[in-house]
Amino acid sequence: MKLKPVILSLVSLLPSAYIHAAALDQSGQSILAFLEDNNYFEASITAVDPHISGQVRNRADLVGDSQDLSTGNMGNNFQYYNAALKLQLNDQFAFGLIYDQPYGADIRYPMKPNNTFSDNEISQQATSVNVDTQNVNLILGYSPVKNFQVYAGPVYQTVKGNVALRGNSYSIFSGYDANFKEDHAFGWLAGLSYQIPEIALKAAITYRSKIDHDIDARESIYGQALELTQANKTKISTPQSVNIDFQTGVYKDTLAYANLRWVNWKDFVIRPTQFGAMTEMATGEMTQGLYDGGFNLDGYQKDQYGITLGLGHQFNQQWSASGEVSWDSGTGNPASTLNPTKGSVGVGLGVQFNPAQNYFIAAGVKYLWLGDATAEDGTYYLPIPGIKPIAEQADFKDNYAMAYGLKIGYRF
Repeated sequence: MKLKPVILSLVSLLPSAYIHAAALDQSGQSILAFLEDNNYFEASITAVDPHISGQVRNRADLVGDSQDLSTGNMGNNFQYYNAALKLQLNDQFAFGLIYDQPYGADIRYPMKPNNTFSDNEISQQATSVNVDTQNVNLILGYSPVKNFQVYAGPVYQTVKGNVALRGNSYSIFSGYDANFKEDHAFGWLAGLSYQIPEIALKAAITYRSKIDHDIDARESIYGQALELTQANKTKISTPQSVNIDFQTGVYKDTLAYANLRWVNWKDFVIRPTQFGAMTEMATGEMTQGLYDGGFNLDGYQKDQYGITLGLGHQFNQQWSASGEVSWDSGTGNPASTLNPTKGSVGVGLGVQFNPAQNYFIAAGVKYLWLGDATAEDGTYYLPIPGIKPIAEQADFKDNYAMAYGLKIGYRF
């Protein structure tokens, strides 16, 4: 049942199942290109069109006397890119170079008369978040015996972003801005793979380390620099993760595949120095000194778990197609107002055209039902009696995202 390379490339055709489902996860950090046979190159672009809106709790502190309780769509369209090169140096050694954008965020609440997530009076701006990351992965693989491979290598990562908090939702923090200057740091990955070419079976497990960043953050309130405490760099660690990939031929010209992913978001926090000082003062005053530990600008309560299952089929020498379903756990509910979703369920379809045996053009589309979530302001999980109903601010339901992917691949 040895399948042709034409159909094997279908496994990584569709856009990631983890877009907007949990925390900042975006690309899924696939290394499948490195598992391709012989020498291989691919490049892809993914465009995402999210629709995320909710209803604000009908409270005077959130909406004033406005009758409009809608948040409007706070999900911006965005794109991300991937490229990979794999070289089979000899029977035992392989080299890989993978570029991807693993984590990201691009949200902006619209201006609304309720002023919950926007400020119509002073700044005339709305709450927004933008996060951009880039990874360059160098991978060296070694096969001590036939069909078995171990691989490892360094990961170079850059991170930058900005956050603007606006509206009644953020109380005294409305007007806060943080600009995170681009920082770079190194991590690593390691894994092993096994294959049985006769039945098109491939299995791999890949571990990625967390990557620690010390970022210069410029913090201000309505343009005035914050200097509540000594300026220090903001420590942010992008999370460790594990990917498990499996594929096997199930019938002539038909391939089944699966991906399982775990990401350690529970240990991820963003707490800029001045923001932390502000929250410590605020919680201390709120509780009359009983709790002055403050809270984070962003963080997550649970780790992310995801699974994708799919089938690919080759119709003839030129045309192939694939379909898959996916599930993502999300990172907890209530969720941050900066990403108010809880996991997803998705379906995807893709088609691949091979003008010749050694290269292809492919396109895919994925629909994601985003899980319902209650948005909270960051204080929900604090040890303060009675804080939970105050922290809950809006309910986000019946949201979705469309993702479109385009890929080219070349074997040489």
